[in-house]
Amino acid sequence: MRLAGNLKWQDSVSIIAPQIRADGVHVWPFDPSFPVAVLFQVFGERQPVRMNRHDYFELACVLCGEITCQVADRSFVAKKGELIVLGSALYHCMARNTRLHAKIATAFFMPEVICEAGAHGDGAEFLMPFYLQDASFPHLIPAKTGIPAEALSLIQRVDAELPATTNRARLSVRTYLKMVLILLVNYYSKYIGSRQVDGLQQQASQRIAPLFEFLETHYSRAVAVEDAAELLRISKPHFMRVFKQVTGQSFISYLNHFRIAKAQALLTSSDKPISQLSQEVGFCDQSYFGSVFRKIARMTPMAYRRRFASSAGDTHVHSVSQTP
Repeated sequence: MRLAGNLKWQDSVSIIAPQIRADGVHVWPFDPSFPVAVLFQVFGERQPVRMNRHDYFELACVLCGEITCQVADRSFVAKKGELIVLGSALYHCMARNTRLHAKIATAFFMPEVICEAGAHGDGAEFLMPFYLQDASFPHLIPAKTGIPAEALSLIQRVDAELPATTNRARLSVRTYLKMVLILLVNYYSKYIGSRQVDGLQQQASQRIAPLFEFLETHYSRAVAVEDAAELLRISKPHFMRVFKQVTGQSFISYLNHFRIAKAQALLTSSDKPISQLSQEVGFCDQSYFGSVFRKIARMTPMAYRRRFASSAGDTHVHSVSQTP
């Protein structure tokens, strides 16, 4: 898989983590008139971002190293030369799988770029591999199929046209994206079959949306599973089932990851004592905070502050010309 020279590589955590809302939705700052973007990411030493989902569709080509990708409650390893296909319904996260820094080329695009009417409009067949993703969907396309290499070449062509400010450039971007999508439709044809798009996952997400809004401003409070279920006015067993369906995590696991993400931001942007900081993100016991932090970040809060505070304002952007 060959790349053009002088690409801008960006640290995955630095660019993605600040854009994830309390509900775990990643919001990319698209040009609203033409929501397509290409991003070249590096997975370095920083702790991976927490589980998230997004309204856009994503294609990720692994250029070097290995990526561990968790989608809901499943995980798989993507190796160099493979392609990851991610829709908008399932929560997921990526992290490097080895000590070697991993690199991926990603294309983000909103479905209306291809089909303005959504899942049931003309042209929606191009998007079926994204709309029909469920708990058993095979997100990884092997290198031996040849599809990842072709997709990478087309993603680079898209990148060369961005920002697409002219009609010609937008036509070119749509054409290159549709060329990739045809490859995906053919590859997933047996899986897709006669399946129909349903809104069950979206309905479940909307059902628990008020809880995410509550957590954004009340994460410093003690919030038990029972409290969350009561807030949504559903039974505890039903809440636990729906929350796991939407996020791929238990509520307590999600809440801990969310609070630790808040703590990481505070550790790198302030000099507040860790005892105070732990209270602010919802941990009454500093010892327990340290234990949870170490489990998630694989280092102590103090070690995290020492390693990353000095580069908190760094955008981690640099150019490379070599081919991975």
